[in-house]
Formats: sequence, C-alpha cells, structure tokens
Amino acid sequence: MKLLLAEDTSDLNRAVTALLSHQGYEVTSAYDGAEALEFLENDSFDGIILDIMMPKMTGLEVLTRIRAEGIVTPVLLLTAKAEVDDRVDGLDAGADDYLTKPFAMKELLARVRSMTRRRQNYDSAEMSYADICLRAEQLELAAVNTIRLSLKEVELLQALIRNAGRELTTEYLLGNVWSSEPNAGPDTVWLYISYLRGKLSSVGSKAVIRGERGGSFVLTAEAG
Repeated sequence: MKLLLAEDTSDLNRAVTALLSHQGYEVTSAYDGAEALEFLENDSFDGIILDIMMPKMTGLEVLTRIRAEGIVTPVLLLTAKAEVDDRVDGLDAGADDYLTKPFAMKELLARVRSMTRRRQNYDSAEMSYADICLRAEQLELAAVNTIRLSLKEVELLQALIRNAGRELTTEYLLGNVWSSEPNAGPDTVWLYISYLRGKLSSVGSKAVIRGERGGSFVLTAEAG
C-alpha cells in the first residue's frame, strides 16, 4: 500500500513515516501543501494523510483540488483541537476521516487501516471515464456496445479509471491488482492490458490505454 503523508512538522513527519514504514506501508513524505499536490498529480496512492495547517497550500486546499480533479483516493485529515470548522469543511470537501492532534500512534494506524479498506467502496460502484461505463457488479464494460469482462479485467480497469490521465507503473499494478498473487509478473500485467485494449476497441470506445510491455500505462481518450 502506497501512502502520501503531508505534514509540515518535521519531527512528527519523520515519526509517522517510520511507524507506517515499519507496518509495511510505502510512504512518500511532503512538508507543505504545494509539494503534496505535486506528488498527488504525478503519482498514485492508496491513501492520503493531510495536515490541515501547512504552508504554501492548506490541507483543505489540497483536498478541494484533488477532488475537483477526480482523485477519489481516501483522505485522513490531521487537525488541531481548535480547528472544528476546518474539520467540518474537510468532511464536506470529501475527506474520509479526521484525527485530532495530539493523537496516539495506535489510533493513527487504526484510522489508516480503516481508510485504505474503505477504498474498496469506490471500486464496487459504477465508474465512468470518457465514453465508457464500467459496471463492476455486472462485470460489464459499455460504450457504443457492451461486453463482459473477467473479474481481473474489472479490477485492472478500475485502477486505470481511478487514475485516468496519470501513468501507472507495472510495479504499481502488480502491487494493487495482483497483490494476493505472488506468481504474477510483468507479463501478466501486459497480457491483461492487451485484453482490455481489445475490449475497449470492441465496444467502440474512444478511451485507449497507452504504454509498452514492462513500463507504465495510462488511460486516456482520443479526441473526436
């Protein structure tokens, strides 16, 4: 699981990063809101931890931007006790949870586990991008025509739609779509990318998957 931690207090940032890394999470640290936004617009994460009060951009400003850009990655806000209105604004803006400082590290871990599990709630919903509609429960992909997908094709396309316009590495896809299959490798990813390309074409979609075997892949849409 990849997490972004945005916290401008250096000691706290280092302590939380060390804790999460020890629990097996891959943590990217940001020390201000602008840096956090740059990471989020150029990489993919399974969960985001945002301090509300940060220099350059506040956590709320970062949250508002990423939700406007269609990034639905779960967000945990870190707030001071006095920031009641900010917590309300954050939940209204699309935060999934908040934790008040000072907090116990054990509680932070519990909130992160809950937040990353909640990511599955997005995945079970109907998802759309460009002219395609993915109906996960029915295992259907629709555009001009409709076609049935395998469960693994659905999971892969969900990852691509969640991150449409951003490149996903083969390693990221293996760690997220094939996390429970240790024998899966780059050729597995390429095989399913090839399947999806064929099915996007067969339903008459303008959506295409760019990328080459063993590299990064991005879902985008052709003009016209």
